[in-house]
Amino acid sequence: MNRIFAFTIRNIKELLRDPLGYIFCLGFPLIMLIIMTLVDQSIPKEAVTIFHIENLAPGVAVFGQMFVMLFTALNVSNDRSGTFLMRLYATPMTAADLTAGYIIPMLIIAMIQTVITFTAAFIISVVIGSTLSIGGILMCMLTLIPSALMFIGIGLIFGVLFNEKSAPGICSIIISLGSFFGSIWFDAEKTSGVMLTICKCTPFFYCTKSARSAMALKFDGEGFALPLFIVVLCTCVIIALGCVAFSKKMKADLG
Repeated sequence: MNRIFAFTIRNIKELLRDPLGYIFCLGFPLIMLIIMTLVDQSIPKEAVTIFHIENLAPGVAVFGQMFVMLFTALNVSNDRSGTFLMRLYATPMTAADLTAGYIIPMLIIAMIQTVITFTAAFIISVVIGSTLSIGGILMCMLTLIPSALMFIGIGLIFGVLFNEKSAPGICSIIISLGSFFGSIWFDAEKTSGVMLTICKCTPFFYCTKSARSAMALKFDGEGFALPLFIVVLCTCVIIALGCVAFSKKMKADLG
């Protein structure tokens, strides 16, 4: 536990030294929240409901988590490109220790990002005369924890498998696909056919769906429980794969 704690502190310090983390992990989601609110205010209320603040805030929160994935991949791949991880391989730290040491600080960053996003959303709701339920915000924040872990796990795997030049590009593709198929900027459930089928085949769709249901305090099986279960299941699989990837990488580098 002491090894994990020390490694976690080190990774937090590394993240705090990177100004791009503040821009993309914290600043960019807020900019998107403000811009899409302005768009929502400029169109008829009945035309597009996806940009209403109660739907927009959970979607932007999920969108922000995708950038946490990017910085997880960058952090791991940069450590691999140097000799830092090689030195750690010679210590008693296990693959599980290393995985936890990367996941914990990124989860802290993700939760801070979520708090800032929903604080801004609440302020915006007051300014525009809308209403966001405090209970809905709190439930949504709790619901977003599994999805945060899922994106961090994806970033971990990409950081292990790809170098510091390839990992950002791969993550950018996931961010583009996730924001589209995750139903963040359009209501996928109002589409039909192939598009809706593709969305439902990705975990991103269920991240956004469960978050929006939690915000609305609607905890029905199809709208909340099932999507959340799918996200939790995907998270468990991805984190397990991350541990396996780290373990195999350690053995390969040491062997």
